[in-house]
Amino acid sequence: MNYYKLTTTAAVLGLLQLASSCDVQERLDGQLTEDQLAASDPAALLTGAYNSLRDPLQGCVSVFALEEVSTDARIMPTRGPDWDDNGKWRELFNHTWTPNNERVRDTFTQLNGAIYATTDLLRFNPTTQQQAEARFLRAWAMFWELDLYDQVLYRDPGENVSEPARVRKGSEALDYIVSEIMAVQQDLPEGPAGRASKDAARVLLMKCYLNKGVYANRQTPTFAVADLNQVVQLADQIINSGKYSFAPSVFDNFAPNNTAIGRENIFTQENTFGNAGPTRDFWKFVSHYNMRPVDGYNGPATTAEFYSLFEAGDERRGVAYETPGGPANPNKRVNVGFLVGQQYDLTTDAPVKTRGGAPLVFTQEINLFETGGDLELKGIRPNKYPVDYVSEGKGGNGCENDHVSFRLADVLLMKAEAILRGATPTSAGSYGGTALAIVNAIRTDRGASALGTLSLDVLLDERGRELYGESWRRQDMIRFGKFLLARKDKPASPPFRLIYPIPQTQVDVNPNLSQNPGY
Repeated sequence: MNYYKLTTTAAVLGLLQLASSCDVQERLDGQLTEDQLAASDPAALLTGAYNSLRDPLQGCVSVFALEEVSTDARIMPTRGPDWDDNGKWRELFNHTWTPNNERVRDTFTQLNGAIYATTDLLRFNPTTQQQAEARFLRAWAMFWELDLYDQVLYRDPGENVSEPARVRKGSEALDYIVSEIMAVQQDLPEGPAGRASKDAARVLLMKCYLNKGVYANRQTPTFAVADLNQVVQLADQIINSGKYSFAPSVFDNFAPNNTAIGRENIFTQENTFGNAGPTRDFWKFVSHYNMRPVDGYNGPATTAEFYSLFEAGDERRGVAYETPGGPANPNKRVNVGFLVGQQYDLTTDAPVKTRGGAPLVFTQEINLFETGGDLELKGIRPNKYPVDYVSEGKGGNGCENDHVSFRLADVLLMKAEAILRGATPTSAGSYGGTALAIVNAIRTDRGASALGTLSLDVLLDERGRELYGESWRRQDMIRFGKFLLARKDKPASPPFRLIYPIPQTQVDVNPNLSQNPGY
């Protein structure tokens, strides 16, 4: 499963430290010496570039937090003395964040670290393929910075870091990202999923073309037919390759052995025990303290409104899923998807109890502030990634679940959306040639009933059902015009909340950055 071996030379470790901790100025106190750089191995530096994307993209506190906690799919309540964290989670859910919010600040810093790591590698004579992979990873990091902040920092390889980084905004930034992907696509490998590949480039281009109108005008986007047709053509290239298909269970794509059985996965980040990003946070955050052997944090939940989008037979709502080395789960209790109701010890089937000794029964009701005696019970707990019990049993130093960024179902849903918005319909694979047929191919595979009609609102719901917990919800809600609407515990938001602020600490030191309007 380990495609890249991390070479622990002083040069690589120094670059990783710099990539993970640098601010907009790529702090000079972390810069490598010329002697260190001369001894650097481009292959090892490329491994460092891949790893620099772990913190921003894996786990629950960076891109995931900004893309999911700000929506109807994720709520991070304060439970008595737990999870207050100076209000940073409530700010995300309520759309009251400021330029000093820790999650807003750290995500920006981490993405810039990845952009620096991928750029700096280019000055050490990488092979054609290594250069292509680095430039794709840089485009991937830039895409997220554009999506979240509308401003993307950049330098040329080897540029003096004592000078402030330059900035591309909005459509200019997107045009550059697209041009980079297209420039390197043919030099990327065919796979595996854990590497930047030609198909990963196709999916990222689909994301760019589908959101092109959004990045030009987030409040009132328009969708050009030419861009939508590009989405369809790229989707057909992926579908017609025959390399991807629905797995027996949708959760195979996220399991500890998903590299082997995740038939939908197009682009992932590899994790192994002892060398992994924070993907295990997906189950640690939502699990209760007494749910052994996970020993969770009893934090986030989903809203009752979001949970109501699923019908009872829909596998995506939750199933008893077997993982290698996992507990017997004798009565097949739901252990992945949405955890609701009484929770059980999956080895003995004994009911789990709260710290106070009451039955641990997760309820649909949830508020941003929970102070009563039932505060440990409130909220349905969502988890897309089956627990890696083998790694947990060894101490939880990472996990074997590769983190999923792109997969077939998203490709199909983007194609359906493009057709619904006006692209020319095409047939590819066995999924049909209409938006409705494509959506129903996914739904029926997941055990949900086929739809009779399809509208944009219904398609947004379907994207929520299929892609919850995969860091697309905010982006989708903005594209469909739903992000600013009022919902439980949150009033309607003003339009400037469609973009996050630039962290004030970064505006203060880089004259090329300007604070986004409204902040």
